[in-house]
Amino acid sequence: MELDNIDFQILRLLSENSRIQWKDLGQQIHMTGQAVGNRIKKLEDSGVIKAYTLLVDEMKVGLIFTAFVIIYMKTANHDSFIRFVQERNEVLEVHRVSGEGCYHIKIKVKSQDQLNLFLNELLEYGNYSLHLSIKEIKQENPLTAT
Repeated sequence: MELDNIDFQILRLLSENSRIQWKDLGQQIHMTGQAVGNRIKKLEDSGVIKAYTLLVDEMKVGLIFTAFVIIYMKTANHDSFIRFVQERNEVLEVHRVSGEGCYHIKIKVKSQDQLNLFLNELLEYGNYSLHLSIKEIKQENPLTAT
């Protein structure tokens, strides 16, 4: 699907408030609510919009630790590792990378015990280095990069 300027405007507004009424969104971009709804449906059907989500304050729900783990795999077969990280709720992101390590993993946990349990289980797949976040400085919507 080829995206035009209107599609990007819709995506930006939805990313700021996914609960916005189509009519209100349409007023901001000078379209009818029905026309906006049709565009949103096409964006959903084509897979551009994958899901709607909710942002919460992690500290207020008890997710105290943010950790970045670099894993150095001990085998060339990564299938079991990929299944492992996909099944773990504390794993937020996993990126296969060039450069240092094989994968970079972002996790959020409630306690040091939960972090240690995860790291102990991770050793089955390889060695790792751990980096704890002290403070989040910036979290931005990926659409601002377009």
